[in-house]
Amino acid sequence: MSGSDSEGGVPLVEPKFNTAATVSVSKKRKREAEAEAEAKKKKKAKQRKKKKPKNILDEDLNEQLGVNVAFARMDAQLLADYINQRTAHYWKDMSSVELEDRFIPVRAIQDTSEWEWPRNLEHLAKFLKKSCGKLKPVSTSSKGSPHTLIVAGSGIRAANLARALKDGLPNEGVKAPKVGKLFAKHIKLKEAIEFCSREGMDFGVGTPQRISELLESSALKCSNLKHIVIDASYIDEKKRGILDMKDLHKAVLDLLLRGEFKSSEDSWDDQFRLILY
Repeated sequence: MSGSDSEGGVPLVEPKFNTAATVSVSKKRKREAEAEAEAKKKKKAKQRKKKKPKNILDEDLNEQLGVNVAFARMDAQLLADYINQRTAHYWKDMSSVELEDRFIPVRAIQDTSEWEWPRNLEHLAKFLKKSCGKLKPVSTSSKGSPHTLIVAGSGIRAANLARALKDGLPNEGVKAPKVGKLFAKHIKLKEAIEFCSREGMDFGVGTPQRISELLESSALKCSNLKHIVIDASYIDEKKRGILDMKDLHKAVLDLLLRGEFKSSEDSWDDQFRLILY
């Protein structure tokens, strides 16, 4: 044995692998893979956030009429899917069980797909006459309890709907219809409560938040109520409908999920029909 060997010099055979270098490369690749996976996850989340609900198509948005014409071809099942798909779209953080509690059942919705006229102000009275039957007036002794509630996305829109009803219903054989204004435009909540407490009405037209507040106060009652009409087809200048904006969609759902519209089994009460105009 030479002196260099005994002193622990350079080995005769070099090792085939550098263990330290291999570990370093492995860790680097792992970090790169994790970073790539995280980037893909963020990209998918961003895409989900930006994605429009699949039912909204530009060709359905008729700006001249100011309506989403897609509602004209939807039966009860498609309408339920439309509403519930948006609920799932807006509340991605909810569990499937929580979402189920906020879904509107198909049986609650009346099929109006046979209606052929545009769903605008001009034809509202005719639509209600066909969809809701005889529309008999409510007894004068029954205060604040309409047979039909019409839910709009804004006070201005509700005012236009109320005007269209007053002008159009007499032409459909409904004489002197009593239309209650249940919205916040120039009408304070206290004044609306007083109005409902002293006046009878056949139709109540308002915004979902104000209608909920009046139900909460017990000034507005459901003893005569048969129809809840959602002004769904109407779109604003930005091509948005009442179900296409998260805050309004939530307000509509909060209204429809109130206890007044549920049966003893805590499900939708079949005495109420939900109609999307």
